[in-house]
Amino acid sequence: MNRILITGADGFIGSHLTEELVKQGNKVKAFVHYNSFNSWGWLEALPREVMKDVEVYSSDIRDSNGVRVAMKGIDEVFHLAALIAIPFSYNAPDMYVDTNIKGTLNVLQAGRDLDTSRIFITSTSEVYGTAQYVPIDEKHPYQGQSPYSATKIGADRLAESFYRTFNMPITIVRPFNTYGPRQSARAVIPTIITQLLAGKEEIELGSLSPTRDFNYVKDTANGFIEIAKSNNTIGEEVNIATQQEISIGQLAEELIRQINPNAKIVCDNQRLRPEKSEVNRLLGSNEKIIRLTNWRPKYSFEDGLEETIEFFRHNMDQYKTDIYNI
Repeated sequence: MNRILITGADGFIGSHLTEELVKQGNKVKAFVHYNSFNSWGWLEALPREVMKDVEVYSSDIRDSNGVRVAMKGIDEVFHLAALIAIPFSYNAPDMYVDTNIKGTLNVLQAGRDLDTSRIFITSTSEVYGTAQYVPIDEKHPYQGQSPYSATKIGADRLAESFYRTFNMPITIVRPFNTYGPRQSARAVIPTIITQLLAGKEEIELGSLSPTRDFNYVKDTANGFIEIAKSNNTIGEEVNIATQQEISIGQLAEELIRQINPNAKIVCDNQRLRPEKSEVNRLLGSNEKIIRLTNWRPKYSFEDGLEETIEFFRHNMDQYKTDIYNI
């Protein structure tokens, strides 16, 4: 049985990864962001039978000592802790550098000193920027179109340098846009669903033309796990993608059809990214992950949306639908 640490376990993808790894018989240490409320984020939504096999460790990914202590005695580290909201990165780039780059460096340094067996660094499709060709494979150029994406590029390249310099067993895992239960309202699918379920007749959105490749969160979590099972992924950067795309406008129309056909879309200027910062097209190649692992997406987009809508129906009290969440 592997001893596994998940940083960012209290977040959206992290909580799903924690849940799935425990269900598969692993003992998991969940690294959560320390706060005075002693909140464990979305881990508090997990069933008791899952949480009894989870050791919760509160700290801050920016604190090198806290990271090192958390990683002692650990075989595998899934590093998901990060600041991810793109609009907020325009306001607070220092925080993104400290969390996303320095936080990743803390994991890498501790892993080197402790001789950790495997380290999985979570990247993002945003590092590619607007597609220069499709489907986007792992050889696609990088383009920092926001402070967020720039810090994730920096973290990825640090991870690559530790693999090449110190021969560390590192894999860079690069999910394309993930959606599903427990996602923050700053993301587009929860933004649309929560406005619709709140009864709004006018759904406020930014640009409708960009396209995205959406992974259902359970498929994303399974992608991490399958990548971890394969030694062929060591030293590699691996996309998790469906190789299908849909525009934000088409997505909104589909959710409107399912929830409230009378609703209409309106453009909210504060939700628009600066023109050169908007990523206009993301369509990922999943050839590499299919070639190197046993991963296949199990959920259709329709099935994933259905489960997501059902979650939000029963958890609207967790979300603020009357403001723009950044």
